[in-house]
Amino acid sequence: MTYRTKVEGLYLLGFSLDLVNMFIGNVAYPALAAELHASVPQLAWIGNAYMLGLTLVIPLGGWLAARLGERALLCLSLGVFALAAVLAGSAPSIEALIGWRFLQGLGGGLLIPVGQALAYRHCPPTERGRLTARIMAVALLVPALSPALGGWLVGLGSWRWVLWASVPLAVLALVLAALWIRSEPPLALPRLDRRGLVLGSLGLSLLLVALSLIAEAPQRALGVAMLAAAAGILIVYARTARHTAEPVLQWTLLRHPSLRLAMLIYLLVPGTFIGTQLVATLLLSRLGYNPASIGGFMLPWALASACAIATTRSALPRIGPRVLLSAGMACQAIGIALLLAVQPSQPLLAVLAFVLMGLGGSLCSSTAQTLAFQGLAHEELMPGSALWNLNRQLSFCLAAALLACVLGALTAVLPGHAFALTLLLASGMTLLPLPLLWRIPAATLSLRATP
Repeated sequence: MTYRTKVEGLYLLGFSLDLVNMFIGNVAYPALAAELHASVPQLAWIGNAYMLGLTLVIPLGGWLAARLGERALLCLSLGVFALAAVLAGSAPSIEALIGWRFLQGLGGGLLIPVGQALAYRHCPPTERGRLTARIMAVALLVPALSPALGGWLVGLGSWRWVLWASVPLAVLALVLAALWIRSEPPLALPRLDRRGLVLGSLGLSLLLVALSLIAEAPQRALGVAMLAAAAGILIVYARTARHTAEPVLQWTLLRHPSLRLAMLIYLLVPGTFIGTQLVATLLLSRLGYNPASIGGFMLPWALASACAIATTRSALPRIGPRVLLSAGMACQAIGIALLLAVQPSQPLLAVLAFVLMGLGGSLCSSTAQTLAFQGLAHEELMPGSALWNLNRQLSFCLAAALLACVLGALTAVLPGHAFALTLLLASGMTLLPLPLLWRIPAATLSLRATP
């Protein structure tokens, strides 16, 4: 087995751990709430705390990798992740569980950017499309299978087994990291941007809390106030970062048009689908579809996504990213709009809508994943990976919070048109990156043959 294969395998295992912990827990919430006497907002913070830990530690990945070395950092992260998973599964109260989930996020947040930077560094640019296809396959399969695994574990015994499920995989990854990852020469240690770290962490923390509050009508006013405070702090952070030689997040990498475009696409295409899925679930339930039927619509979505990933791997080098991205955005926008015409007696139209959303979303996400790292030099892969993964985490909640807020507001003033207007907004959001895509010179988006 080549060193490149070992690095890629370890990264995909770490990526799987992250996804399992994001998607496996929902099915355990009823049993967990009954045993720990948890409220709905507290249940939401089981996921939010993990997401917050991920978001706060990602910017530190480059500095910690230079200080500790990538091998030591991966082992430390996996150890913290496994320990926190054990403690979370043993938590005697909901407050303790939320605290241990935050610690688990701090451990898990370093697995993805460090592992991703290693994987792309050891992968020739001409082969990065294939690596992206494998990453997207994991991103498709793990969220699809995790809820079923979680339900089986809850049925076997307790909700605690759902939280303990990732421990064997984390221990395996820890052993493989210790055996496989080479000890590289120490990197030059950058100066830690303490002011940027404080401002960025505070701003991102307030942003995530605000988004969770905005989605709940009684807390919306407080959420909007916290959102304004987060925006103010992040603006101050952005201004200070421009005058900092070594900022905690290297925003200067956004000078690469391909990275800038890829981040925008991920935010507005896969991110919009997450929010659309919430709106579609409520709409289909109102139309009389039962939970099993609504969940079943994700099967054609997953099959279409798999076809899109396979298509991207072969088509991207031949026809380039511009055509694939345009086609993907158009497919998802049409699929979202088709939801407006779904009727109780026409499930095939809903199936077609989810097929188009799966095809379009995965064409965009797999192409964007490859495009993001095409213009980066080897020394830029670690900070670029941190930016990319921070954007990925935020995309999971930004569009969803916006569409939930819009749906709630429209339901109060235009109840007969609330779903239609919200879905039209989602369809339009999907198409927002198109003007930037077509303004960037085609040569800038071409795949490189050499680093």
